Amino acid sequence: MLNTDDRQTAKVLIVDDLPGNLLALNALIRQDDRRIYEASCGEDALNLLLAHDFALAIVDVQMPGMSGFELAELMRGTEKTRHIPIVFVSAAGKELNYAFTGYETGAVDFLYKPLDVHAVKSKVNVFVELHHQRSETRRQVLALEKARQEQELLMRELQTTQGELRAALRMRDDFMAMAAHELRTPLNTLLLESHLRKMQLDRGHIALFDATHLQKMVANDKRQIQSMVRLIDDMLDVSRIRSNTLSIRPAPVELSALLERLVGNLAHQAAAMGSSIALHADQPVNGLWDEFRIEQVVVNLLTNALRYGKGRPVAVWLTPGSDSVRIDVRDQGDGIALEDQQRIFEQFERAVDTGRDATGGLGLGLYITRQLVDAHGGSISVQSRPGEGAEFSVVLPLTSPGEPAAQQRPRAMHTPGAAATPEHEKMTG
Repeated sequence: MLNTDDRQTAKVLIVDDLPGNLLALNALIRQDDRRIYEASCGEDALNLLLAHDFALAIVDVQMPGMSGFELAELMRGTEKTRHIPIVFVSAAGKELNYAFTGYETGAVDFLYKPLDVHAVKSKVNVFVELHHQRSETRRQVLALEKARQEQELLMRELQTTQGELRAALRMRDDFMAMAAHELRTPLNTLLLESHLRKMQLDRGHIALFDATHLQKMVANDKRQIQSMVRLIDDMLDVSRIRSNTLSIRPAPVELSALLERLVGNLAHQAAAMGSSIALHADQPVNGLWDEFRIEQVVVNLLTNALRYGKGRPVAVWLTPGSDSVRIDVRDQGDGIALEDQQRIFEQFERAVDTGRDATGGLGLGLYITRQLVDAHGGSISVQSRPGEGAEFSVVLPLTSPGEPAAQQRPRAMHTPGAAATPEHEKMTG
């Protein structure tokens, strides 16, 4: 785009081999809105023409070496100088018919010496004004093109935003439908069983409520209630993560003992699914973590491994490092396709057809797990091949165990500004 100086100042070239003629013509056409360049031969004129954008070239016809006509032919053969108007000046008589030759070489006008002062000024003013108009037109065209490009960019951004909004609305609707379905299942079970119990009581079948049957009823009710609590806790955690209000409270934790306790707690669930959990933790590992949140991470990974492990054994390894510790959880299920691994750990995402997945869940487990690991300054990854199971690895940094837990300030969860790459929720709760 032309700047203000370019729009206000027009450049005019005068070419003559006589210094006196250059001086006189310069004084005649000089004004504040133009800048005059002088050349005493065709070669110097060409150098100036290639270096500047001239509004007009006033060229003497009869010059030693390169004539004005030869200069004009060279100008018309060069892309940069082809558009520059040429006015020829000649001291020869009109009978030589120089004007005809001049017009053939591309001249826009032809002047004879001695020059008519008013005619020269008028012609130069016309071409300078035309140059100003062309410059302004170019400026406006460039401005319009820039505005068009900016508008296209805004439209693309708007379309992207609209697409993200539509995706968010679909996600919200899918989530609400999924949450309603997942909560309705345990609620319907509790409601049906309560109706059955009331019906038995109304009929006086008190014997059905002996100690053995009561224990089974309580255990079943507890499972249904825990299922609803787990779903609600997941939704609350996601809400806290999004609002950056979920905090962790680091305290000294011995990780191998924690894993041993969690594996023991899940032993009955594993046995009921025809599976088992083998723990490989050969030595104590002390660090500063939020014990409740680390439990949440490990339980999510273990329950996923049991859920999708097809009843085969699950293994857990604890591997200490110099400044970190790694927890590996491996199952022997169907595994995860490579293309599905690219959308792992995103909320509501699943790698399996939800129509064939009878395991339930809102698709939040791995999303929450990753956020909790990130909050501890760690990382989580998955390695898997179809038919060969999957192995999830969590790396947690070791923090200074010398600082008392009471002096630790809660650390706010950090939700990454850009949405994480959607990944597989085949193994989430």
